[in-house]
Amino acid sequence: MTLTVTQARRIALAAQGFTRPRPGAHGRTVAAAHLNETISRLGFFQIDSVNVLARAHYMPLFSRKGAYDRDLLHRAAGRAPRRLFEYWAHVAALVDVQLWPAMQHRMASGHGMWGGMQRIGRDHPALVERVYRDVVERGPVTARQIEIDTERDRSSWGWNWSEAKVALEHLFYVGRITSARRNSQFEREYDLPERVIPADVLARPALDHDAAHVALVEHAARALGVGTAQCFNDYFRLAPEPGRHALEALLADGTLEPVSIAGWKRPAYRHRDSVLPRQVRARALLSPFDPLVFERTRTEKLFDFRYRIEIYVPEAKRVHGYYVLPFLLGDRLVARVDLKADRSERRLIVHGAWAESHAPDDTADHLADELHLMANWLGLDTVSAPTKGDLAAGLTSVLARR
Repeated sequence: MTLTVTQARRIALAAQGFTRPRPGAHGRTVAAAHLNETISRLGFFQIDSVNVLARAHYMPLFSRKGAYDRDLLHRAAGRAPRRLFEYWAHVAALVDVQLWPAMQHRMASGHGMWGGMQRIGRDHPALVERVYRDVVERGPVTARQIEIDTERDRSSWGWNWSEAKVALEHLFYVGRITSARRNSQFEREYDLPERVIPADVLARPALDHDAAHVALVEHAARALGVGTAQCFNDYFRLAPEPGRHALEALLADGTLEPVSIAGWKRPAYRHRDSVLPRQVRARALLSPFDPLVFERTRTEKLFDFRYRIEIYVPEAKRVHGYYVLPFLLGDRLVARVDLKADRSERRLIVHGAWAESHAPDDTADHLADELHLMANWLGLDTVSAPTKGDLAAGLTSVLARR
């Protein structure tokens, strides 16, 4: 089967939930059922500490369901019976608790564990056990509350972790402890899996290496709808070779079918449960870490939208800004906006707005509506007019009339 890029894009948008009702965009309540459907569909919400607008894990549900009470997500991740647990999926993420058995292969293998965690497990096992016993006795507990006088690791840029914190992260990675929740300072509160993960999930057998890769590649393919082996492996950051074996197994049992996408050089595959809608009428601002766009090569090929996050780029060298969100309208990414939540002044600041060459004439109207929806969701009273970008004048005009 050969798909056009438009067809592939619509399959991807449907798989990601952008053809589903968005109650919170129309003044209706986003309920637990909406959250659960999104969790099952995506598999995880990526976590990022940047809070210039809203932390990354809050955004995917807003993009797909509209304004919602963030306590809905807090309860799912921080109270029994949990629907989410924290672990390394794509990167640090709130993960569907149903994926716990599949993630245990990563815990057992240590695949992806960085050197400091490996070193402390190898060279300081007594310290690791002391930290573990402290969690057993005192959990949930933060790293700051672990009362062990240890030196700090200053070997990596950006980190200043004590040996106790490194030990906690080692224990977290191998699954001996987990996170009960994040506190108001965004610190993990560590506890034992048996006090966090639902008992029925914890009782399930761990998937072995091969079965776990099949489960994760299948989930990625279902969440993406259509894509290449690279797309599927990137979703859960799987190594190419075991990912390839999993893909072959899924092709053999009919879960995936090979397809060609016009203009794509690499082979592509479509999940058998994917749907091809005749049209997509979506409207959403997307986090830089949304699974629709976090694989940048895929984003460029599907949407003809070159996207790079510029947080770590010196200000003078930034093309669009510090925290820039793509804007989805219909089945295209039509614009991008550099946003900041000024909580003290209760303003959503729009530093700049840029339109793509294919953006429709009413892009500014739709974007203004979405910005007001976001401001209301974040508890902000006003939306400031942009000063930069080729969409700034049009958006300023529309905002002045609202």
